[in-house]
Amino acid sequence: MENRRQPVRITVDDAFTLRDPGAGTATPPPHGYTVAATAYGTRVEGPDGGRLLYASTDAPADPPGGGDPADHQVDTAIVDVVESPRTVGALRRAGIVGPTTTVLAVGGDHRVHSPAEFERRTRLWAAAAPSDGQELLCPTAAWPPTRVRGPHRVLITGGARSGKSTEAELRLLGEPEVTYLASGPAPEGDEADTAWARRVEHHRRRRPPWWTTEETLDAAAVLERATGAVLFDCVGTWLAGMMEHCGMWRDIPPPDADAALEARIDELIGAWRRCPARIAAVTNEVGSGVVPATVSGGLFRDRLGLLNQRLAAESEQVVLVTAGRVQELP
Repeated sequence: MENRRQPVRITVDDAFTLRDPGAGTATPPPHGYTVAATAYGTRVEGPDGGRLLYASTDAPADPPGGGDPADHQVDTAIVDVVESPRTVGALRRAGIVGPTTTVLAVGGDHRVHSPAEFERRTRLWAAAAPSDGQELLCPTAAWPPTRVRGPHRVLITGGARSGKSTEAELRLLGEPEVTYLASGPAPEGDEADTAWARRVEHHRRRRPPWWTTEETLDAAAVLERATGAVLFDCVGTWLAGMMEHCGMWRDIPPPDADAALEARIDELIGAWRRCPARIAAVTNEVGSGVVPATVSGGLFRDRLGLLNQRLAAESEQVVLVTAGRVQELP
């Protein structure tokens, strides 16, 4: 941390040693600096009033009690985004990171496959990735990077177990308000449903605790009233459920089944277009050469392919995930 008028610094190691004297020999802070341990990490304040936070990886998302919320906001937050990327969202929700706060992302290591991927992730969270040895002022100038805000739609497609749901979650971990729109069927107890229930529970455990979940086929209604950010997982299960709802899986579908389904698809597209939130939606890439063995499978493939095209046409971004690697489609 550096004063604009005085070339005085305090290192990360110094700050954490001061927070936990048992970790080693405490280094007294430079003159005019104060260092304090908080629920959100080690907070350092300089003589010019600049406030920096070395964030804890288990920082709570609850706003601090007492006083003006602006009193708790810092100018710069240093976050280990590999150990705990959700910390960025928690600090924003708590008000510690505000609109003018610079988030500095650190922690890049072998768990992220390349420096370019580390920088890509930090941009998703409106964080900056400083280079080794780079000196920065607090408050910093010309940062933070622009944060994506709604209305903004990204459609994330890929094959089975490609990592598309993980990518969608990753994109929204820096957001303070997220609605998880789950359109899958509720498990009911047979062997297949038990496996599905385990998969659903795994997804739930990955989400930050402050995310809210809506399990419904009425995706349009959720999008119409959404604020903040929405993770829609997934379009394929929504379509399958809606085709069942309209009677298209019956041996003899109702005469109005096609029209009913088209009306619900139009309703979804309209809500997708009007939604003021930041949306990350997951869909399935089912048309990559496999010929379905059944008539119903072919019907689903064709319907989903057309639905994906319509959603993509109304989206700012479309990305393809393959084996966990992400490619943005022009």
